[in-house]
Amino acid sequence: MAVEKELKEIHELMGTILADTTIPKNIRKAISDAKLRIEGEDEITVKVSVAIYVIESISDDINMPPHARTQIWGLMSALESVKKK
Repeated sequence: MAVEKELKEIHELMGTILADTTIPKNIRKAISDAKLRIEGEDEITVKVSVAIYVIESISDDINMPPHARTQIWGLMSALESVKKK
């Protein structure tokens, strides 16, 4: 049950990032792709691993605002936490 709660929180954090128009479109697109993966029908570890991979690809984007970078790191941490369960 705890994993579903964590995934719900991750989903909400992704929604917050997607709603922030100060974040470049390519970064929001990657978050959107990761969100779709999390919502998919695959096994939980597969979904989370793919989401992490997608988000890692944009985590060092030079155009990312500092507040977004902090949110991305928090999101990655939450995903890693779910993956380890």
